[in-house]
Amino acid sequence: MEKHIITWSYWLGMVSVILAILGRGLDVLGSNAFNFLTKGNSVGYWTFRDGAILFFLIAIATASYSWADSQGPRS
Repeated sequence: MEKHIITWSYWLGMVSVILAILGRGLDVLGSNAFNFLTKGNSVGYWTFRDGAILFFLIAIATASYSWADSQGPRS
């Protein structure tokens, strides 16, 4: 199960990074294509950047836990 979490978190993080870079590039060029207004806060490229950080942290934490668990108990 840990391998699935690591894999999916990594790829979702990569998609979020690509969307954040694309959204920031469009914002620099003057287009607000990724700025969605909602009832709460608006969704922009910062949202995708924060999502990328979250998914990469999940992947790192799960990989670290999996590695530490595979080392076995210390005596």
